Amino acid sequence: MTKQNSAIRNIVFDFGGVLMDWNPRYFYKDYFNDDEKKEYFLRNIATDEWNAEQDRGRSLAEGTAFLIAKFPEWEKEIRAYYDNWTTMLRSDIPENVAVLKQLKHSDYELFGLTNWSTETLPYALENYDFFEIFNGKIVVSGEEKLIKPDPEIWHVLLNRYQIKAEESVFIDDSARNIEEAKNLGFITIHVTEQTSLAEQLRGLGVEF
Repeated sequence: MTKQNSAIRNIVFDFGGVLMDWNPRYFYKDYFNDDEKKEYFLRNIATDEWNAEQDRGRSLAEGTAFLIAKFPEWEKEIRAYYDNWTTMLRSDIPENVAVLKQLKHSDYELFGLTNWSTETLPYALENYDFFEIFNGKIVVSGEEKLIKPDPEIWHVLLNRYQIKAEESVFIDDSARNIEEAKNLGFITIHVTEQTSLAEQLRGLGVEF
C-alpha cells in the first residue's frame, strides 16, 4: 500500500490508555464500596507516582514493601493492589485495536513504547493476541529502567530500530508524554476519550 504522506514511515503506540483500558479503580470500586475512601487511597497512598516506580523497574514486592513501611495502617489495601492487578486491566480499547490491525497490512513499521512493569506486562501479552502485530518491536520502561516522559526512553526506541522521530507518529494518552515527543521531533496524536484515532491518522496523511 502506498502512503499518502511519504514523510511518515513509522507509527509508535503507547499501550495503557491507547490500546488497553487499565485503571486501579476497576478493582477498588468494589473493594472499598466507598468512593470517597477509594479516591483518598489512590490519590494519597497507592498513587500514580508510586506505581510508576514499578514501571521504571522496581519490583512489585519492593514497591509493596516500601508503601507498607510508609503506611502500615493500609497494609491490607496495599497488598491487594498487585494481587488484583489483572482486574484493573479491564479490556482492550476495541476501536484503537481495530486501527492497529488495519495498519498491520500497511507499509508502516509499527512499534510499542510503553510505561509498564516487566512483571505485569506478560499477562497482557499472553491474553491479547494483537500485541503480536508489533513482532517484538516494543520498548518497555521496566526493562530499560526509564519511563516517559524521560526523553532517554525515546532515544532507546530511535537508536535500537534506527528510525527517525520526524518520520514517526507517536500516539499516547498523556499530555506530558506528547509534549516531550513533540520536543524530540515526533509527529504526535494525543488520545483522549473523544479521539477518533483513525480520523487523526488519516488527517496526517496515513493511509490504511
